[in-house]
Amino acid sequence: MKIFGERLKEIRTEKHLKQTDIAKILNVSGNTVHAWETDKQEPSLAALLKLSELLEVSVDFLLGKADY
Repeated sequence: MKIFGERLKEIRTEKHLKQTDIAKILNVSGNTVHAWETDKQEPSLAALLKLSELLEVSVDFLLGKADY
C-alpha cells in the first residue's frame, strides 16, 4: 500500500494536522500514524474509514484507486 502512506501524509499536511492530532482522534499512538505514513504498517479497516471521514477524502483516494 505504498501510495496510501504518501497520500495520508499529503492530505494530513494540507489540513494542517500533526501525526499526534490524527493519533488522538483515532485513539492510536503517534508511532502508529508514522508507521502508516512510511508504509511499515497498514491501518485496520475501521481506522481507514475514520481517516477517510476525518480527512474528507474517499477510501479509494487513500488507497490510490481514485484521484480527488
